[in-house]
Order: sequence, then C-alpha cells, then structure tokens
Amino acid sequence: MGRAKQLLVMPGRGTLLDNAIAQAGLLSGQVRVVVGSGYPLVRYRCRRQPAGWIYHPGWSQGLSQSLIAGIRALGPRALGVFVLLGDQPLLDPRGLAELARCARAQPGVAWAANYGARVGVPAWVPRALWGEVAALTGDAGAGVVLNRAGARPIDLQGVQQDVDTPQDWLSVKQRLAEQS
Repeated sequence: MGRAKQLLVMPGRGTLLDNAIAQAGLLSGQVRVVVGSGYPLVRYRCRRQPAGWIYHPGWSQGLSQSLIAGIRALGPRALGVFVLLGDQPLLDPRGLAELARCARAQPGVAWAANYGARVGVPAWVPRALWGEVAALTGDAGAGVVLNRAGARPIDLQGVQQDVDTPQDWLSVKQRLAEQS
C-alpha cells in the first residue's frame, strides 16, 4: 500500500484498525493488538483502544513472527486465542458471533473461517496448537497450522475481501457506500 493501511479511514467506522478492534470485541473483551511498522503513530491515531498493545520490533520478519509475539504475550491460563487481521473490514458480525460461540463450547477444537478448499483467519487457535504456531517462519500464518490440524470451518461472509492494494481499498469503500 505504500503507507500504514491500518490508518485508512472507513466512512463512519474510523480507521481499518478501529474497525478490526470492534470486530475482535465481538469475540472477546480482552482484545490485544500486535503492531510493528508505524508504531507508535498507529496506536495514537486509533480512536478505539484495545485492552493491550503489543509492540513487535521483529514485524519485518513476517506475519508468523507477529502471530508468535501475540501468543507469547498471553498468560498461562489462556485456553486459546482468537486471531483476526486488521485488513478484513467487511466481516459479518453473525459469523464472528458463531466463531465465538463454537470456541467457547469446544475450546480444545480449532475453528476457522471457511475459504472453500481451505480454512483461515479469523480463527480460534487452541493452546494445543501453539507449539506448531511457534515453529512458523516468514509470512506463514495461522492458516498453515489450522489446515494441517483439520480446523472446523465456520461460514463467515467477508473473508474474501481484504485490503492489500489501492484497488482493494477502492472496492471496500464502494461496498460500504452501497450498504449505507
């Protein structure tokens, strides 16, 4: 994107990161944000504040290292972790509620968004899989572990629409305008 996409402003929703924090709040009251590039600017431009910020200086080593930093920041009593990305602004709240319900009902089971032939984030990663997550490198994310573990799929509208390019951003803004 050439800039901190977390700070892109969504009409009526604040920044992409504000929106992601609100989405995560549907899953847990203990939302933590792992941030690297653009910190502390990203933190201070965010109107919604999570329960905690985790600054990860190794963010340039890839997505896997940010995921690992987030998991390492959790306490020993955590049964698992919900994983969301900051660039999926069109996630359906009903799908997120279903993910939360399934994870609470069966916390030892991996649950993940259904992408058709595979699963991915948003997801619930139970503690039993954290060792496999810790072995990830580069831009490998939780999806690698979740697919290998046979995570149960959750239908969650909006997972296919993320913001990686300026064209993606224009598409998201157009979809939001159509919804209002």
